[in-house]
Amino acid sequence: MAPDATPDREVELETERLLLRPWRVAEAVVQRELWAERDPRVPPHRRIDADGHPTVAELEDSIRTNQLWSTGLLAVERKATRDVIGCCGLVDSGRGSDGEPELAFELLRRVWRQGYATEASLAVLDWARSSGYERLWATVWDWNTASRRVLAKIGFTETERKEVDPVYGTTLFTTRRL
Repeated sequence: MAPDATPDREVELETERLLLRPWRVAEAVVQRELWAERDPRVPPHRRIDADGHPTVAELEDSIRTNQLWSTGLLAVERKATRDVIGCCGLVDSGRGSDGEPELAFELLRRVWRQGYATEASLAVLDWARSSGYERLWATVWDWNTASRRVLAKIGFTETERKEVDPVYGTTLFTTRRL
């Protein structure tokens, strides 16, 4: 893998099975599918609302203007089949320390349990390390055992910090030194 995080070039990360790269407008349908598949325990602002928002057209506009994905959340494409199966990257959610982005990943349900989240996350960790980051963090719902397993597998440890929501559950904060 040869990450390139220079500001004037698009980031592309490659693993044995995956290519992580910027989103293309035509892939807004994949983003919409991710929104539609989210667990009902996810807060409503991160799910499709009663009026059907975000729509594919709204997501296309977001990709065109680079609004939602400007923080480094890359499309995850399987090299063998050339299909986009989710996203993975670094985000600045404003909940961590300055200069310490959050690792984030989300994959379509049909590709769960195949090691893609782990593989994509490891590529992003290598990219972050080569870009000069010393530590990353990630948040995960306490009920999301699959994502908790991925984070543990790639070396994240849970901290004492938690955000408790009486309706949606507890958000756990994890961290990893690079």
